[in-house]
Amino acid sequence: MSAVADLVGPGGQYEIVVEDVLGADLQVYKNRFASMRDVIAIGDARADVDWLVQGDRRLTFGEHNALTRKVAVALTDLGVERGDRVAILTANTIEWVVMFWACAGMGVAAVPLNAWWKAEELEFALRDSGAKVLFCDPKRWAIVHDIVETIPTLEHVYVMDLDEPDGKAQPGVDLLAPEDPGALLDVTVEEDDILAILYTSGTTGKPKGATITHRQALANLMNLALGSQANAAMGKGEQRTEHQAAALLIVPLFHVTGTCSTMIVAYAGGSKLVLMPPGRFDADHAMATIEREKVSSIGGVPTVMWRIVEADNFADYDLSSVTRIGYGGAPAAPELVERIKASFPHVRSSLSTAYGLTESASVATAISGDEYFARPDSVGRPVPTVEAMVIDDEGTPQPANTTGELALRGPTIMMRGYWNRADATDAVFLPGGWFRTGDIARIDDDGFVYLVDRAKDMIIRAGENVYCVEVEHILHDHPDVLDAALVGVPHRTLGEEVKAVVQLRKGSTATVEDIRSHCAQHLAGFKVPEYVEFREEPLPRNPAGKILKQLLRGDAAASAFSEAAADDAVL
Repeated sequence: MSAVADLVGPGGQYEIVVEDVLGADLQVYKNRFASMRDVIAIGDARADVDWLVQGDRRLTFGEHNALTRKVAVALTDLGVERGDRVAILTANTIEWVVMFWACAGMGVAAVPLNAWWKAEELEFALRDSGAKVLFCDPKRWAIVHDIVETIPTLEHVYVMDLDEPDGKAQPGVDLLAPEDPGALLDVTVEEDDILAILYTSGTTGKPKGATITHRQALANLMNLALGSQANAAMGKGEQRTEHQAAALLIVPLFHVTGTCSTMIVAYAGGSKLVLMPPGRFDADHAMATIEREKVSSIGGVPTVMWRIVEADNFADYDLSSVTRIGYGGAPAAPELVERIKASFPHVRSSLSTAYGLTESASVATAISGDEYFARPDSVGRPVPTVEAMVIDDEGTPQPANTTGELALRGPTIMMRGYWNRADATDAVFLPGGWFRTGDIARIDDDGFVYLVDRAKDMIIRAGENVYCVEVEHILHDHPDVLDAALVGVPHRTLGEEVKAVVQLRKGSTATVEDIRSHCAQHLAGFKVPEYVEFREEPLPRNPAGKILKQLLRGDAAASAFSEAAADDAVL
């Protein structure tokens, strides 16, 4: 750890000091970026270097930045100002990236909406965020077409590939109509201005908008950069090659991992960001892309890595350019770690897993290389500037090796709160800036964190959080459902799948397909129960009336709908 100590100590490149951040004394980098505008300036210096690739489309940093400046002018002409919100509703596309950086450069909060959501979920987030502008692709436009006029704050809608105005929306290309001003608009952007509002699944049935500030995203960037540099100093980490570093984006950009720990990190580091085509994840296409673009880094969730290493024709592709693999979102099975080690021999020193939340702007703890192989069940130590402790129900710190709720603090966690939800913000923040994660963990004598359980009633399916209460509300809305509960059942590659245990009303003839279809009308596909089990007797409850879910998990095979439906799109 001496390499890290030298870098963060007095006079070091990443010197850490303590400063007040929104009322809490936190560890921060003394020499840090002031806002994302500083990162954009780095991109300007790489004007002729490849930045974005998607299929046959390619943009250099210079071409991309010119587009972002044009969009910023167009948004300004529409009356969009610093602090306003612009919603982005597309699959992973080059246009998504351009819109994000246009907003970042002008101090506007981007609102990346979950591209898998249904109309009800999207309407809530659009209404809650108060977005002034919506940018979407044709597939999502078909979903929100009938609701945009009901959103009082939404003044302008732009749709990709729209040939002409349709009365409700303008062609997306119109945002590129202005001349390139050649420089960022003259706007003051502060560290604690909101960069993005990312909606998380709701513990009360409605999503919550976590506000990610410029400070949070930049602290995450510098934490990861420091870790990479420290590993390099110790002879660990990603190996250098003659090719430009290239990152394959396999996770959605509307997730904090896709935005903060993949896209922003690649931009700042001068890497080429390779986007998969929109739609269902295809391992063959991913491996062909890795081979063609000489991809050096793959990041995502364990589910994606399972699909790659278990592909029938894995050996047909040259994947030797891959020198770094990292994932998070859900614990990885030790078997997967061994499969990756055998399949990608060049990543032994850099194979990593991480733990974080939307509210922590991505990575809070991380572990890699030999430490990971020695502790495959750990999510690592806190990254620089992040502190972790285990607390009891009253918020009192607990000694090492005690199981309790994991609490975190640091500049990546000190958000401005949940948008329009002061009550939810107050419920998770303790004095001193400590954030209650809702995850049950223990921390050993060496500072390594081990996740034990979740305090929140939540299922993690292929890296996606499914809050049980949200789905249970929908189940209870079905006229034939008397009682219902949601539980997670183990799945080898997805981590967990969603199972509903349902007590039907007497005389009901509802089928499994009826229940799933009802859920599918109101919820994103990954939240729809894959398994439905009907029970004639009342669901088991304790004396306080709480359902005893540990008695309901049982056999995952109960009333399985279909194996094919389990293979949801990753993008």
